[in-house]
Amino acid sequence: MDLDEVFEAYVDDLYRYLYSLSKNHHTAEDLVQETFYRAYLQLSEDDINHIKPWLFKVAYHAFIDFIRKHKRLVITDEVLNRMSMKTPEIDLLEKEGFSALMNDIHSLKETEMHALVLCDLHQLSLKEAAEILQLNLNTLKSHLSRGRKMVVERVKERRRQDG
Repeated sequence: MDLDEVFEAYVDDLYRYLYSLSKNHHTAEDLVQETFYRAYLQLSEDDINHIKPWLFKVAYHAFIDFIRKHKRLVITDEVLNRMSMKTPEIDLLEKEGFSALMNDIHSLKETEMHALVLCDLHQLSLKEAAEILQLNLNTLKSHLSRGRKMVVERVKERRRQDG
């Protein structure tokens, strides 16, 4: 598998991951390019067997470098319009629900947010996520558990307020 095939296989996953972190389409695209540029510079042909976790790790570090460079995280209320909806009312409710869920996730501590996004949204294994975030496996499990619990509590609280 050469780098072109790797790009085709993982570009969408990396874009979604980086978009969920940056909340900006253009930033996510730039960071995907940066990730594959770093992959091009660092990979040799025999390193490509288990590349998905490595690419996510490179993408995470590219995002951290971007944040450090820009000293702030700009959060916008953009929501993907790719969802197919039956009615405008359902569309609006789902967008509001998704936006509220993403706000809940982004209100977590940074490590808990990253653990939740990697494991639950991008379905990486615990071991892969721990390697990406450079955490002990048990530490990652703790962050993931606390993050999930906090999101569930916030969703329940929002439901109580709405109903």
